[in-house]
Amino acid sequence: MKTKEYTNGEITILWKPDLCTHSGICVKTLPKVYNPQERPWIKMENATSQEMIDQVAKCPSGALSIKKEEI
Repeated sequence: MKTKEYTNGEITILWKPDLCTHSGICVKTLPKVYNPQERPWIKMENATSQEMIDQVAKCPSGALSIKKEEI
């Protein structure tokens, strides 16, 4: 299963497109971050790490997850 990674240096969002059910919760919750029409479709600079963590926790399919960066 392929996984795409998006990072802001503090956290990394892992996206597994094969699991995504396209519920739209990510886009509705943080529209400045998630835009399926653009590439890259996740723009992490438009939200804080905590906002991203809170939003990813709402993903019903498990397609989005968080990996914290080691310092």
